Amino acid sequence: MTLRDRGRLYLDLIRWDRPQGWLLLLWPTWLALWMAAGGFPGWHLLAVFTLGTILMRSAGCAVNDVADREFDRHVERTAHRPITSGRISVKEALGVGAALAVLSFALVLTTNTPTVLMSFGALAVTILYPFTKRFFSMPQAVLGVAFSFGIPMAYLALGQPLSPTVGLLVAGNLLWVLAYDTEYAMVDRNDDLKIGMRTSAITLGRFDVAGVAAFYAGGIACWAIAAQQSGLGWFTQLGLASAAGQAAWHVWLIRGRERMACFKAFRSNHWLGMGVWLGAVLDTLAR
Repeated sequence: MTLRDRGRLYLDLIRWDRPQGWLLLLWPTWLALWMAAGGFPGWHLLAVFTLGTILMRSAGCAVNDVADREFDRHVERTAHRPITSGRISVKEALGVGAALAVLSFALVLTTNTPTVLMSFGALAVTILYPFTKRFFSMPQAVLGVAFSFGIPMAYLALGQPLSPTVGLLVAGNLLWVLAYDTEYAMVDRNDDLKIGMRTSAITLGRFDVAGVAAFYAGGIACWAIAAQQSGLGWFTQLGLASAAGQAAWHVWLIRGRERMACFKAFRSNHWLGMGVWLGAVLDTLAR
């Protein structure tokens, strides 16, 4: 196998051709940066959190595929992943994940001590998440915690306290993750039932669509209160209204529980997050 072929396998391992994953992480992190700074957070922190988000999501993909390699071979959508198909060894995948995590940590070291300390928690939850699918009925909640660490880290990096507003942003993001990752889990539900995987889609059962709707509603409500507490105005409200409209469309898409419709809803979620962030940016510019 040539070096180019090996490189393509590594890119496949970290889902380089599927940016939706890191965009779902990026928008709430950018939202926190803009809200904490009251505007543009500066090129240094923007670069640190953008690159760090991409690197840690990529490292998380490698860890996830190592943990799920025996399960993935029994799931139609994941049977051809590089580790499961034997094209990349477990040792190689862990090496890639470790290298990406080290690069991300090097970026965090350019911030401040509180941010560096919190990054250890982010790494721990990232490693823990794949294994919770074996014993926890709602592993998507653990993913929500992992995907929310960028929010308090952004505030700490800007020297801001971890206020109730930060808690609302985290809660809103966690509920949003529950919504879109339940849609994702609905795609694989039949395969997951056969292999004994635990997911929110299985736990919610016939209430899965209602659960997704409730998660969306709760998440957007948390963001709306946080925006109000931060003094954001009409643009953010428009962004939240756009998010609510997209959430309603997603619930409509998944109502029949068809695999491709659920996958379409999941893949569209990054637009929802971008709308909320863009509203906050416009509000800070209008001040």
